[in-house]
Amino acid sequence: MTALIIFAMLAVLLLTGMPVSIALGLTVMGFLFTMTEVPMDSIALKLFTGIEKFEIMAIPFFILAGSFLTHGGVAQRMIRFAASMVGHLPGGMGLAAVLACALFASISGSSPATVAAIGSIMIPAMVKQGYPVQFGTGIVATSGGLGILLPPSIVMVMYAVATSGMMVEGPDGMKVGTASIGQLFIAGVVPGLILAVFLGATTMFRAWKLNYPRMPRASYKERWRAFMDSIWGLMLIVIVMGGIYSGVFTPTEAAAISAVYAFVIAVWVYKDVKLREVKRIVLESAAMSAMLLYIITNAVMFAFILTSEQIPQAIAEWIVSQGMGLIAFLLFVNVLLLVIGMVMEPSGLILIMAPILFPVAMKLGMDPVHFGIMLVVNMEIGLATPPVGLNLYVASSISRLGLTEVTKSTVPWLLTGLAFLLLITFVPEITLWLPRMMGWL
Repeated sequence: MTALIIFAMLAVLLLTGMPVSIALGLTVMGFLFTMTEVPMDSIALKLFTGIEKFEIMAIPFFILAGSFLTHGGVAQRMIRFAASMVGHLPGGMGLAAVLACALFASISGSSPATVAAIGSIMIPAMVKQGYPVQFGTGIVATSGGLGILLPPSIVMVMYAVATSGMMVEGPDGMKVGTASIGQLFIAGVVPGLILAVFLGATTMFRAWKLNYPRMPRASYKERWRAFMDSIWGLMLIVIVMGGIYSGVFTPTEAAAISAVYAFVIAVWVYKDVKLREVKRIVLESAAMSAMLLYIITNAVMFAFILTSEQIPQAIAEWIVSQGMGLIAFLLFVNVLLLVIGMVMEPSGLILIMAPILFPVAMKLGMDPVHFGIMLVVNMEIGLATPPVGLNLYVASSISRLGLTEVTKSTVPWLLTGLAFLLLITFVPEITLWLPRMMGWL
C-alpha cells in the first residue's frame, strides 16, 4: 500500500507536465510530512551527500567534451571518413550515417548530441544525393541512440549512481554488489557494435530494395586522407577507452581528460571553435549539467525513501513468492520500460526505476552488469519513440518534418532495435564476454 501511494503521487505529478526533478522532490516531501517518521535532518543530509560521489563528476565533464566536439568540426571529419569507407555499398550514405553515429557516440556519451552533430550534416547531404528525407531522418534518429550504448555513456553513469552502494540478496542468499562504471563501459562495447551492424544491415536492405543511389568507391588514397583528417577526433576514443581498460585512469578521470582534449582539438588543432565562443559553450554545458545533477539529487532522495520503507525488497519478495521466473520478469521489465520510456526521458527514468528493479533482478539471479546494459538498450529505444523521444525532436528540427512523419520514418530501425533488445536480454554472454575476458568480472 505504501508503494502504491508513493508511485501514485509521482504519477499524478508527472501527468501534470511537471519536470521530473520537481515531481520527485514533491513526492518525497509530501510523503515525509504525512506518512513516515524519517527525520528531516536525514533528508537534508541526503541532498548534499547524494551528489558527493566521485563518479558523478564524470557527467559534467562528458557533457562539456560533447559540446566542444559538437560545435567543432569533429563530426564533419568523421562523416567524411565514414563515407569514404562504406559509401560505395548499397545505401552508402545511410551506412556512412550509421558508422558516423557509432564513431561520434564513442566520444560524446550523449544520444541527442549525436543526432544533432551527425544529422545536421548527413540529412541534407543524403537529400542532395537523391535519398528521401524520411530515409535519412529515420537512420539518424535511431542510430543516434548508440550515443548511450557505446561507451562513454552518461546513462551508464546514471545507472551506476542510481544503484551505488546497494547490497542485495542473490538467489542463493549471498549478497550481490552493484556494477561499476568501468564494467558497464566495457560491457557496452560488444552490444554497441552489434547494434551498429544490425542498423547498417537494415539500412543496406532497404536501400537495395528501393534502389537508392550509391557513392563512387573511394580510392585508398582518399580513405587515408579522410582518416588522417579525422585522426585527432578518433584518438579521443583510444585515449579515453584505452586509459580506462588499461587501468591508467578511472572513468571520472577519463571524462576530465576528454573535456580538456576536446577543448584543445576544437580550439587549437582544428580551429573550428574561436576562443570567444568557449564561454558560451561552457555555460551551455553547465546549464545541462545542473539540470541533470538536480534530477540526480531528487532521485537519490526518492531512492532513500523507498529504501527506508523497504519497498524494493518487498517488491522482490512478492515477485519471487508469485512464482515469476527470470524469463517472465525480463519480459515484464522490458514491456514496462518501453511503455514508460515513451513518456519519460532516460535520465529520470533510470534513476527512478533502477533502484526498484535492481533487487528483484538480483534475487532472480541476473548479473548486475547485464541488467544495466539491458536497461540502457531500453532507454535507447525510448529516445526514438513518441511522445517524449528526444531524438525525434532533434531529428524533426533538422529535417523540418513533423513529429508524426519522423516517427513513421524510424519504424524499420526501431523494429531492428526491438529484436536486438530481445537478443541482449536473453543472451547475457553478448554483454558479459568482453568484461569477463578482460578480467573485470
